[in-house]
Amino acid sequence: MSVKKSLYEASLAEYSNHLAAIALLKKHRPYLEMIPSLRRPSESVITIPLPVVRIRDLQSKTSQTMDLPCDISIIMCDPEWKIKTGIEILLFIHRPHEDFSDLLTRWRKCQVWLDKEYEWIMPFRHSHILSEGVNTIYPLFVIFDQTPERIQRGLLGAELPFIMETSTFLEVEEYQESYVGE
Repeated sequence: MSVKKSLYEASLAEYSNHLAAIALLKKHRPYLEMIPSLRRPSESVITIPLPVVRIRDLQSKTSQTMDLPCDISIIMCDPEWKIKTGIEILLFIHRPHEDFSDLLTRWRKCQVWLDKEYEWIMPFRHSHILSEGVNTIYPLFVIFDQTPERIQRGLLGAELPFIMETSTFLEVEEYQESYVGE
């Protein structure tokens, strides 16, 4: 069985909101503890759906802008100083017709590209935040009931953190879409 495109799209839309991203991180406690301030979530967590970075080549003093193959980047910020902390979480949502090697390749490409000097292209609302570099990049994978079991086994074998997401909120959305369409 394959993941439905609507399931992927609904997840992407849902976790693009910083509060929904925090709710997702609550399911993986080590990442939840990385949030600088839960009292000020709108200033502590920035989500960037389908993120873009500017990678700099220090030798040639040029830069290249590129989109990352992750679905959402979750950037932690100090709410007092309005600067990015050294923690970034890259969210990989299982896409329709994607197998384990495809999912793992997306993470590996991000590791390679972000091993250089880079800066995030921030959403307009957060464009004032210093967004260069990072200390550590953490992956988080979201899989579903429809995700083939070999992908879950592969993530376990590779010791990569994942969350098995139920499609409850997505089923409500599909019901509403079908009801409106009548």
